[in-house]
Amino acid sequence: AVAGSTVELGCSAQGDPTPRVQWHKERGDLPWGRHEVDREQTLRLYAVTPADAGTYVCTAQSQLGTAAATARLHV
Repeated sequence: AVAGSTVELGCSAQGDPTPRVQWHKERGDLPWGRHEVDREQTLRLYAVTPADAGTYVCTAQSQLGTAAATARLHV
């Protein structure tokens, strides 16, 4: 991604009951005040900087178990 741009990372999880989806960054926190997660569980990072580079993890959890997927961001 280009520094200063907006990045979208998608995450899709389905099930019955509907899984609870959470995003986090490995070895760090999500950018304070510069991120949001929409209803479709897409993580949006605004005005990315080189410090935002790294691996982001989407975790879906329900009574039946947990599944996770990762995305790597290069700035």
